Amino acid sequence: MNSSFFTAEKTSESVLERDFTVGDVPGVLWSPASGADHAPLVLMGHGGGTHKRWPAMTGRAHRLVTGAGLHVACIDAPGHGDRPRTAHDEREIAVMQEAMATGRPVGPIVVRYNAHLAERAVPEWRATLDALQELPEIGTEGPVGYYGLNMATAIGVPLTADEPRITAAVFGLHWPDALAEAARRITVPVEFAMQWDDEHIPREAALALFDAFASKEKSLHVNAGRHKELPRFEADSAVRFFARHLGRTVTAVPA
Repeated sequence: MNSSFFTAEKTSESVLERDFTVGDVPGVLWSPASGADHAPLVLMGHGGGTHKRWPAMTGRAHRLVTGAGLHVACIDAPGHGDRPRTAHDEREIAVMQEAMATGRPVGPIVVRYNAHLAERAVPEWRATLDALQELPEIGTEGPVGYYGLNMATAIGVPLTADEPRITAAVFGLHWPDALAEAARRITVPVEFAMQWDDEHIPREAALALFDAFASKEKSLHVNAGRHKELPRFEADSAVRFFARHLGRTVTAVPA
């Protein structure tokens, strides 16, 4: 990747934000505006039904950039953001919406659809990582992290299991179905978040996924609340986690 791959850029609150594309996959790279040669890179996935610039994504990226001097990249998952949906996407989304409207369990549908998305997204993430590491300010020598909850965990677990360049990961808020086998192949440090009162993911299911990781260093963050009530301070914890495992110093965490 060189500067011609960037399609737009702006600077806000000491963060340089650049749009890029790899093939037909659009993404955004957040970096320290003051420059950060060879700083570590965090790949950040977004949740289902959102996109690369969802407010939570922008907020987490700014925390990682300003708090630990990291580069952060996010791409639109298949069928999300600026990417068109396939007929398969439309069918699965319709089934999920019908289940939610009628009060039927949505978990089995989400697990199935997310596994399908992961098959498509993992190669895209690896191609994105290849391209980003061609940038002189990132390079191939620095460590790489992965940060993703919900659907981004469904994509990030198989990605991390098969991508040796990823050396630390934050996951959470997902079922073990379709992920346990890949989790057993992950040995890098892991931070995992779950909600104790999650109305979709039973406690036993979340704990089973955490237990499946083969990492010698892994921490479980449990908070009271429903699925969408993950406390904001967990994003601050992720900054400290990545700073610790990617060799950075925490300088500040925005309010």
